[in-house]
This record gives sequence, structure tokens and C-alpha cells, in this order.
Amino acid sequence: MAKITKENLIDVLAQKATCSKKEASDCLNLIIDEITNALKKGNEVTLTGFGTFRAASRKARTGRNPKTGAIVKIPAKNVPRFKAGKALKEAVK
Repeated sequence: MAKITKENLIDVLAQKATCSKKEASDCLNLIIDEITNALKKGNEVTLTGFGTFRAASRKARTGRNPKTGAIVKIPAKNVPRFKAGKALKEAVK
């Protein structure tokens, strides 16, 4: 199973868009930054056919330190979520 990295995506983007790697890197970074900023503000980002990114609240809970067995309080926080779109689900089948 191959692993695709950000560098691989930049290479493919540069090749298919016939632009430099610097321009492709700038474009990919801009997209990632805009998705991140939208999630920070609590907005959803929907890429039709691909999926939806959103921020979700995770409640505070108690956990256990596996090394010592001590009970640890885990604070509430926001976490990113991704729900795949119909086209992506069909493509992966």
C-alpha cells in the first residue's frame, strides 16, 4: 500500500497544472490554510463530491494512564471531523 505525502501531491499538481513546484506548493498550502481557518471559526467546508470538513466538540472525560494506571482528567476540546462525499465513497468501493 503506497503512502501519498504532501510532496507527492505537490509534484502531481505541478505536473498536471503545468506550473512550477513553488506555485503548486503555494496553492496547496493556501487550500490547507483556508480549510484550517474555516474550521477554527466553526464553519464547515464542503467540497462537493469529495466530502465535508467540520469542527466537532469532544466532551471532557476521564481516562487512564496505561503506564501507571492512574486516572487522568481529559479536558473538553474541539477536533476536526471529515465525512466523505458520495462520489468519494463510490470511488473507494
